[in-house]
This record gives sequence, structure tokens and C-alpha cells, in this order.
Amino acid sequence: MAEGYEQALYAVRLTPHRSLTRGQARILVVAVSAAIASISMPFFLVGAWPIIGFLGLDAAGLWLAFEMSFRAARAYEDVRVTPLELLLAKVAARGTRREWRFNPAWVRIDRSDHEEFGLQRLALVSHGRSVEFGSFLGPDQKAEVASDLARALARARRGPDLS
Repeated sequence: MAEGYEQALYAVRLTPHRSLTRGQARILVVAVSAAIASISMPFFLVGAWPIIGFLGLDAAGLWLAFEMSFRAARAYEDVRVTPLELLLAKVAARGTRREWRFNPAWVRIDRSDHEEFGLQRLALVSHGRSVEFGSFLGPDQKAEVASDLARALARARRGPDLS
């Protein structure tokens, strides 16, 4: 096959956004734990020691929530467009991978826009099949991906550049 046929016109990895890094989350959990320890000390001194356990559960719950969030953040989606194929690969947090392949000449981007909240849903549609993607992105990021992907699909429909 000619080299131009496999050249990626567009390739992007979509990942869920996390506002804190793992290190920042660790600092926050330590700070909250220190605050909880200082709050629980007077209760311990007056003999109400069970309060320490309940406040400790708060710190443990916060740590558990961050762990679950960072595990979920391992999920991602790859979108790759060549002149002959659009590949959507979804990789779950546990590592399972699912792939959908579309002919760029026949696929279209289905958008669900909300008047107040912006772009809410993106899906690839072809021959009666529909696959949603980028669900974890915000409206602005979805709009940017949709625009870039639409340009790549238009280039793919024009055919490979063999010059």
C-alpha cells in the first residue's frame, strides 16, 4: 500500500481531567488529617475518644475518594483518522480495550448541543451504528475535538495526498 494511505490525518488521546495531581491530593489528605487530629484532641482529652474514630473515617473516606478518582482517570479514548479509516479505541480504567472502525467517507459526527450548557454529547454515526465518545470532556473540549475531527474527515474524504 502507498505510504500516504496510512498517514494519520488526525490523532488524539482523550483523557479525563483531574484538577489535582496525585502529589497534590496526598498533601490535601495530610492537611485534612492534621486538621482532624487537632480537632479531635480536645475530645480525646475529655474522654470522648470514639469521636477520634468517626473523624478518622472522614480522612479515610477522603483518601478513598481520591484513590477511586485516580483509578478512573486511567481510562482514555484514542481517535485516529487516516484516508482509509477512522479508529475509535476506548480503554477502560481496568485496561480493557474496545475498538470501532469506520470508513471516513461514510461516518458523520452527531452533536447534541444545549442552548445554555453548550455541547453535551458527541457520537460517531455510520450505517446505523452510533458510538458516543469524549463523554468525560467539558463542552469546550468537546467542541474543539468535534471541529478538529470534522476537518480531518473532510481531508480524508478528499483522498490521500500522494505528492
